[in-house]
Amino acid sequence: MQTPLHALDRRRFMSRSMAGVGLAAGLSYEEQSLLAWAERPPGSAESPAAVQGLPCGTIGKRTISRLICGGNLFSGFAHSRDLIYVSSVMKHYFTPEKIMDTLQGCEENGINTAILRCDAHIIGVLGRYRKERGGKIQWIAQTYPTVEKPTENIQQAVDHGAIGAFMQGGIGDQFVAEGRMDLMGKLISFMQQNGLIAGVGSHSLETPQAVVREKLQPNFYFKTFNNVDYNSQKPEDIAAFMKTVDTPWIAFKVLGAGVVRPQEGFRLALSHGADFLNVGMFDFQVSENARLVKDLASGKLSRQRRWVS
Repeated sequence: MQTPLHALDRRRFMSRSMAGVGLAAGLSYEEQSLLAWAERPPGSAESPAAVQGLPCGTIGKRTISRLICGGNLFSGFAHSRDLIYVSSVMKHYFTPEKIMDTLQGCEENGINTAILRCDAHIIGVLGRYRKERGGKIQWIAQTYPTVEKPTENIQQAVDHGAIGAFMQGGIGDQFVAEGRMDLMGKLISFMQQNGLIAGVGSHSLETPQAVVREKLQPNFYFKTFNNVDYNSQKPEDIAAFMKTVDTPWIAFKVLGAGVVRPQEGFRLALSHGADFLNVGMFDFQVSENARLVKDLASGKLSRQRRWVS
């Protein structure tokens, strides 16, 4: 069957955009993966068999797959360091149809939850996905509360079917730095009173530490974790703190913006105590990532912390 012209155009765009910057050897693991996909002959690769039995845990009363689909790529945020072309590549690739393809692939491979921005674009695509494809993937909303309008964005998440929400990592860190733990507590309560599982996002380890000191009660932490110093502290320091809390931990940035291979990043985060991994994925990476997490989470993985959920 002939490949549609729009698909060829996307491949040519990505291949030229990425290859034109320099040698592939200078690209990250994620960028090399995308370039290899873009340059493959049409029809040359078969879809891998769907993963069955992906392990799950619980947050509050919600059952959550150990691997969660991250949404930064859907919104054009690739954390691409100083490579100026990557955001354009992501936006060109992740059309609404491609986002729906990726979400559908996640569900087929046992990934039952996605963490996505709470904005008009994502809300619109999720609405289409539910209506056109019968999608049932759970949505945890990354929200952007402000001092002036603390609950407005969270209310949007409630109104559009989110099961959970958290304040974006930079905002959580800012509230702590400014001593606004009172506001953080009110936001956690607002989420929970509206039926959401409530989280605290952070890049800094000081944020969950402050939450514990103030005796706030979120349902989960959303905390960075990697060993390449990418918006994260030393793995040993994070693991030591997480051992002291009984709150589920969703680890993100575990691949360090694509410079760490999934086999290494997933194992490091899970062995150091993460209960769930939030990972941005291209559609062609979903099955492989799900299989890796299944093998790690259901095998004899040596963990520094018990499974909290």
